[in-house]
Amino acid sequence: MPTFVLLTRLSAEAVRVPGMLEGLEQEAMRRIRAECPGVEWLNNYAVFGPYDYLDIFQAPDVETAAKVATLIRIHGRAQTEIWAAVEWDRFKTLVRELGEERPHVLVES
Repeated sequence: MPTFVLLTRLSAEAVRVPGMLEGLEQEAMRRIRAECPGVEWLNNYAVFGPYDYLDIFQAPDVETAAKVATLIRIHGRAQTEIWAAVEWDRFKTLVRELGEERPHVLVES
């Protein structure tokens, strides 16, 4: 199943009262479980930079991942980004499968 990285930046309204964070998370996760049953959460991190959270999850397809991001936007009052991710060992295998073809050099006349 494809892996996705979800970056979330909460709105100022969502973080005004610290106790709201857990309630927002619970509501968003309730909706995701109901509407995206094939999603499997792998890791969740609070980060301190331009984003507030980094989540890693698996979903059956990009459309399901987009639903997850949309539900987080709606219930978390947040901005989100989703990136598709390939595990490093799998990526190295993909690169090896490309072969050793040398790049073509264009010669201008």
